[in-house]
Amino acid sequence: MNATPGREIIVVGSLNADLGIYTHRHPQPGETLHGHGFNVGPGGKSANQAVAAAKLGGRVALIGAVGNDANGAMLLDSCRAAGVDVSSVYRRGQVETGVAVITVDASGENTIVISAGANGTLDREDVEQEEQRFAQAGVVCLCLEVAPDTVLAAAQAGQRHGATVLLNLSPYAEVDPALVQATDVLLVNVHEASQFLGGQPLPDAQAPLAAWSAVTDLLSTRGIRNAVITLGSAGSVVLQAGIEAVRIAPTKVKAIDTTGAGDAFTGALAARLAAGDPLHSAAAYASRSAALATTAKGTQAAYPDAGRLESSFGTSQV
Repeated sequence: MNATPGREIIVVGSLNADLGIYTHRHPQPGETLHGHGFNVGPGGKSANQAVAAAKLGGRVALIGAVGNDANGAMLLDSCRAAGVDVSSVYRRGQVETGVAVITVDASGENTIVISAGANGTLDREDVEQEEQRFAQAGVVCLCLEVAPDTVLAAAQAGQRHGATVLLNLSPYAEVDPALVQATDVLLVNVHEASQFLGGQPLPDAQAPLAAWSAVTDLLSTRGIRNAVITLGSAGSVVLQAGIEAVRIAPTKVKAIDTTGAGDAFTGALAARLAAGDPLHSAAAYASRSAALATTAKGTQAAYPDAGRLESSFGTSQV
């Protein structure tokens, strides 16, 4: 894990149009509820992560695919407005842009159903065509909303060129051991971490750090030496082989919409790793960015820039 400060962040993966509606509570199976505030906005885990990183000052390029439709144009415009290089986002004439159907309840919690659309066409060959991009990468940022073989190709390209490979293991799936081997930093929530470790129960959020150090050892047996495990409202914990676990305190805000908060965290983490921060410092910064993102509706438009973070938390914390 040795990102060279100033090098590019390469984000490989998904772009979705978010179809969002707000309700008092989530419906039960077979139930119809009244909702309000329907909107269509830019989303997709990878596009979100790219925008989050770029708004915080990262030099970001996105590799992905959209349809040749209005939703695709909206996504590209949103990324460009944030400063993301989208010249490696492919336009597919034969398939629609991916979509995510999102319901947000009164507490800000969400449910999401996605349809891959053009994201499902992004393949290993597309990644291989971008080899020269990876030569400029300090961080390669990945998730699992595109084909596993595509993610593996991007991770291995990052590894070949000495970039820090950041894998957000979401939506959770079992992955090829070769992808684990190419990963420098694993970013997971506590449920995903348990699944990755074969159903192993994880410590309580407030457990002594020694208990979390035991998790570091378990991750090492799976080939992961650096990990950030997010704990929802309890903050996160940073685990690194040979180093004592570090607890990142939660950032308290009044959440309105948690949609995309994990992507805000990932993008901010990538931005600070690319700037040369140590993992625990990058995670603390990411925690504040993600918290602030939940105080407004939507995803990309809600993500803070560095100035908003500074005005909210002060220079000593950012």
